Formats: sequence, structure tokens, C-alpha cells
Amino acid sequence: MEYLKGYETYLTTEKKSSANTVSSYLRDVRQYLEYAEHEKVQVVKATRADIERYSHRLRAEGKSPSSVTRAIASLKSFYSFLMDRDYTGANPVKGIAPVKQEKKLPQILTSREVELFLAQPECTDAKGYRDRAMLELLYATGIRVSELIGLDVRNINLSAGFLRCESKGKERIIPLYATAVRAVADYMDRVRLQIVEDPEEEALFVNMNGERMSRQGFWKIIKHYQEKAGIKKEITPHTLRHSFAAHLLENGADLRSIQEMLGHADISSTQVYAQLVNQKLKDVYNKAHPRA
Repeated sequence: MEYLKGYETYLTTEKKSSANTVSSYLRDVRQYLEYAEHEKVQVVKATRADIERYSHRLRAEGKSPSSVTRAIASLKSFYSFLMDRDYTGANPVKGIAPVKQEKKLPQILTSREVELFLAQPECTDAKGYRDRAMLELLYATGIRVSELIGLDVRNINLSAGFLRCESKGKERIIPLYATAVRAVADYMDRVRLQIVEDPEEEALFVNMNGERMSRQGFWKIIKHYQEKAGIKKEITPHTLRHSFAAHLLENGADLRSIQEMLGHADISSTQVYAQLVNQKLKDVYNKAHPRA
């Protein structure tokens, strides 16, 4: 199709876009060019109204909001190319807002599911002690997986029962419940020094080669214990973070305290858990109330 080959060269040589981006943009633009040919739209003379009609067509065909938003972003890039080559004098995509996407509430585990999940690591070997400590600490604090694997021994104070989390240039102090303190203490006292290769290693959690745990390594640990527990919900490290916040809120913690522990810069990021708890109460009400 006309312009497509030049656009591909523009993406690869001038924009140095990744192969995935090039493939995605070309697919979206090719689809648009087919539409334009069928609807007799002159590509270089297209107006904002033409692009909006195309957006409506995509939605009418059942495309998801994210797919439509991506298609519009591809066209914005395509028309930037056309302007750069003086094929057109204006970008008709400019000013078109992305399709509003419905925000999905995060999935959380029930308290019973958390208990089942945390009980899976068996403290019969070094791996079991380490995994139990990592999972307990994650649920006890709600920290991100990057923060968990980035912890050094100096960041934890077991005698005082708190964790010092350093992230994005800021520091926050998060208390630990007794079970998490015991799990981490058992790991540090009984097995950590047996695993680490270098006695100077600062990482709190290490893999079985004695090196700092990686994101991929911890992801595999989560998946292994999800399958072992027989829990059907998809569990990620963030699932435990969400569950931590929602369970605190359910049991009377205030949003500001949860915001501080999670390290949210904006309270609006924390308010999603209030919506989650309210939705859960509504579901319970609808199921339990005799006249609901």
C-alpha cells in the first residue's frame, strides 16, 4: 500500500523502534488504509472527523478500549511521518482523546486463601525456610517485589519488629507481625549463611547459588506454591500487596496509614482499596439480606 513501506523505514531507521512496535504499528496502519480505501477517505486529506468515525467503527466491531487506543496512537505516529515527508500539512489525530477504559478493581485473596498459601513452604530444608520467610514478609508489609528482592540484611530489625524499605529515593518504616518476624529469624539464623557464597553478601534473600534473588526467580516461587495450594485465582507478587492493603482496611486501618506503608505518592492510588472493600460488602449484603 502507498506510504506503508516508507513508514516502515521511518520507524526502523529514524525512530529506531523495537521489532514489536514496528509490527504493531504497521498492522494498525494497514487496517486503517484498508478502511480508508473502502470508505473513499483520502489519507493525506483526512480530517479529525474521519479519524473519529474510524475510531467509532473499531468500537462497533467489538474492539476493546485498549485496542482502539493503541490503533489511534499508531495513526498519530503515521500522520507524524506523513507531515515529516510533507505529504500532508496537519495531523488529524492530534487532540483525539484515548478511549476511556474501565478501571478493573485488583483481585485479592481471602484471609483463608492467604493462610493456605503461606502454609505451603515446608521448613524441612533451606529452600523451604527461605520461601516461607519471603512470602510471610511480602504479606506482612505489602512491599513491591522489586523492594523485596532489593532488601539488604541491614534493612530489617527483628528485635524491634520492623522493616526499613528504601525505594525511589524515599524511606518508609513498616511494622512486622510476630509470625513474619519468626519466619525471617529462622531463615537468617538457620539457613542463610549456609546458602550465601560470599560472607560479605548484603542481600537478605538469595537464590540457591547464594546470589541475590531475581524477579524471575521469585515469580517461579509464587507460581509453584499457587499450584501446590490448589488456588484457582491467579496469584502474583502484587496479589499479596493488594490483599495486604484490603485486609488492613477491612479490619479498621485508615487510608493514610495504608498509603504510607504502601509508599503511594497520591492517596487516590490507595482509595481503590476502599472501592474494593465496599464492593465486597455490597456483594455480601446482596447475598445475605432476605429482601436484597
